Amino acid sequence: MVIRFDAADAHWRVAPMPGFTSHQKDWLTRGGSLTAHLRTLGPVAVRVTREAVALPWADEHGPLGLAPRAPVWVREVVLAVDGVPFVAAHSVAPLAASIGVWQAMRRLRTRPLAELLYSDSSVARSALVSRRVNARHPLYRLAAALGGEEKRPHALVARRSVFTRYGAPLMVTECMLPALWAHLDAMTAAVSRGAHSLRGRGPLDHVASRAHTAHGWHAADVRPASNEGVAQRRRGAMEAPLGRPRS
Repeated sequence: MVIRFDAADAHWRVAPMPGFTSHQKDWLTRGGSLTAHLRTLGPVAVRVTREAVALPWADEHGPLGLAPRAPVWVREVVLAVDGVPFVAAHSVAPLAASIGVWQAMRRLRTRPLAELLYSDSSVARSALVSRRVNARHPLYRLAAALGGEEKRPHALVARRSVFTRYGAPLMVTECMLPALWAHLDAMTAAVSRGAHSLRGRGPLDHVASRAHTAHGWHAADVRPASNEGVAQRRRGAMEAPLGRPRS
């Protein structure tokens, strides 16, 4: 199926910005279901924060092929891992499509949109594009509200793509929250510490440990005899009483 809709523009670009971290470049360009990728980090819960008829954002009507004030159906959710919000997602489809080709998105409730997008062979996807968003972008305001008023970052990173089914577009924008990057950094640090600990061990330490345990003792139970201990045993042998001589 030929894609007629493209999410890229002067700000949303296919190639991630050079200033992005390695984790950001990885997650902003991962194909497939983002929900499935998040499940590799822990249990994922979907919380719906908004479903309504609205107007498209300034950078949405163009990729969707709509007039600036054409009505759209909006679905906004938070994807949380182990109860911590990791992603704020904003999906938008032309209002007519939301009661036609994409009507199933209105009945998802707390099920992820991925159930529709990746189980239907008639759905095609545009290239993923990404950018930084700051306080002037409505996506930033949507995502920043999840973290309260304090410690808001200067900018957030997000990605988007357009899914097409029988000629009708559905655009999904996903904003990664700081908790996701903190979690990934912590995982990387833990792996690094583990590798450093293994490098600090002797090459045969693990072999000796297994051999000792297999014979019912541990290396800590076996200590080399000191020189003083050897000397004491020798003196004891020399000073032991001899049998009385016969008369």
